[in-house]
Amino acid sequence: MLTRVLSVIFLSVALLFLPAPLLSQGKTLKKIHVGVPAVSMGNIIIFAAKEAGLFEKHGLDAEVVVMQGSGIASRALVAGSVQISPIATPSVISADLAGADMVILAHTMPGVVQSLMVRPEIKRAEDLKGKKIAVTTYGSLTDFLVRHLMKKKGLNPDRDVALLQVGADPERLASLRQGGVDGATLSHPAYIRAQRLGFSVLWDFYKEVDYPWSEIVSRRAIIRQDRDLVINYMRAHLEGIALFKRDREFGKKVIKKSLRLDDDELAGESYELFAKLRLAAPYPNIKGMRTSFEYVALTRPEVWNHKAEEFVDPSIVAELERSGFIKRLYEK
Repeated sequence: MLTRVLSVIFLSVALLFLPAPLLSQGKTLKKIHVGVPAVSMGNIIIFAAKEAGLFEKHGLDAEVVVMQGSGIASRALVAGSVQISPIATPSVISADLAGADMVILAHTMPGVVQSLMVRPEIKRAEDLKGKKIAVTTYGSLTDFLVRHLMKKKGLNPDRDVALLQVGADPERLASLRQGGVDGATLSHPAYIRAQRLGFSVLWDFYKEVDYPWSEIVSRRAIIRQDRDLVINYMRAHLEGIALFKRDREFGKKVIKKSLRLDDDELAGESYELFAKLRLAAPYPNIKGMRTSFEYVALTRPEVWNHKAEEFVDPSIVAELERSGFIKRLYEK
């Protein structure tokens, strides 16, 4: 009898020290599909959370589905193929105006870290006329950024340039390098690679565009039906941000693995930049959504009859902050 009691005590104590993913093996994990518009630094926290077993820690069996751009991810979310996705804010607003029920739960970065890289002979916006520019897909964040800034600079993106759907960063950089296009929207570290190859930064979108980035988006119907699913996803994602910010070696490992990057120095640069910019309590950025409204209004002027608050739900981040969850992540 004593042996049996001691065994139970030993097992109970041992369980307390098991890694979080192993603790989850004793309970049923809830399936969730996470749509990723591109494998990029903007979405790196999803891969960090996956690598660290944080989804399992918070009761989720997360399948990360890589897609080509926010337009495709948006349709997948509306169709129910995925439950969470970092979809670009203009795509969310446009879809909701058309009858969808997508909602922005968070903006996890204050600005978008991307640049328009061009051939060195292109010096000004006017030099883009007649040129080919690579974006991910139509309706994607890269498409939005180029179109928005071209209009701000007095150009017509439908008439003055040819926007080509080329794919993710590696494909866009390859097309630029091989002469298939004259310019390409690239995120970090791809635009650093482009600079090393002799291409120039025409526009730094972080400086040029007031656009809160790296959204976390779901649907109101999903939140109503299973709020715990969404809260647990947010717990895993926010813990992923905290882990990424404090553990440089882990962050670099995830960057190199996810982006298939073998340049340690470049991985370190990416880590320093994105670890600094990630927000600990990433509420939806209402003020910063005006840029998205201006862009959507070009095709849907009725957007001005709405308020930014209609497209966001800050309640989940607020709940996690009130409970002390976010604060505890940074006390370790």
